[in-house]
Amino acid sequence: MVDTSKERMFIMGSKRREFTPEYKDEAVKLVINTGRPTAVVARELGIVEQTLGNWVKAYRTQHEAGDEALTEAERAELVRLRKEVAELKMDRAFLKKASLFFAQEASDTNGKRSN
Repeated sequence: MVDTSKERMFIMGSKRREFTPEYKDEAVKLVINTGRPTAVVARELGIVEQTLGNWVKAYRTQHEAGDEALTEAERAELVRLRKEVAELKMDRAFLKKASLFFAQEASDTNGKRSN
């Protein structure tokens, strides 16, 4: 019989591996885009199947919520409102320049009158 207490000590004493967000995204894409099982991809990458499964679940939850968050009518309204905001910003910039121009002209006229 094998003494597993030494193995446990090694596993318990080891530091948890940390993965970058980019690595997680690539691993999730391997599962989602290829349609391969999570277990197969996890084995190929040398990570725990449950860990990869959690990443895939979080990705799907996040992206499904994003797709259902807006209806088609709401998306159309969002596009319209963004366009309107852009136009209003241009109008505001124009009016700001015009007010500076007229303020400058008024101060020039006042300066001539006082002489």
